[in-house]
Amino acid sequence: MAALARLLADVTERNDAVPAELTSVQIARDLNASSDTALRVSVERARAAGRTWQEIGDLLGVSRQAAFQRFGRPLDPRTGEPMSNAALPDAANRATDLFINWIEGRHDEIVAHFDSTMTAQLPPDQIAAAWAQIVGMVGAYERMDKPLVRQLGDHTVVDIPLEFEASQMKGRATFNEEGQVSGLFILTPETP
Repeated sequence: MAALARLLADVTERNDAVPAELTSVQIARDLNASSDTALRVSVERARAAGRTWQEIGDLLGVSRQAAFQRFGRPLDPRTGEPMSNAALPDAANRATDLFINWIEGRHDEIVAHFDSTMTAQLPPDQIAAAWAQIVGMVGAYERMDKPLVRQLGDHTVVDIPLEFEASQMKGRATFNEEGQVSGLFILTPETP
């Protein structure tokens, strides 16, 4: 990991045009993946050593529930299999795309991924109205952070921190087993 960080520093100091910029993005991506792996392994070791989710959450600056949701491996009582392994593949990217479509006003694109209940309950005009209400409360959208994916029963839930002009919020997309959107929310960051 230190070698990747040094390589990143070397690349960003060069005055090359696009290739160096793309190389630095690739290196930063690899560095982030290595960091995530190191963090996951460290949390697993801490748990194996008897540390509590509260201690881990305190160290990471999150609640014990948030630490558990990110790193825990609960077993599905029906199958005995780890529930975190059942998460929808590519759920983080799917959720990110949903929120990008919402931000950019492509409401029909969002509805195309809904399950039948969502399709019946939340038409495109209501999705647009909900976004207008959020912007009215917290100002213009500015950026999103890294998604957090977790499995809750038969659903995959993705939370994405969203930064707005006057506040932080949390986007939440819930996917059913077939990969259809079964829930779409913008919540306060404290919402579990």
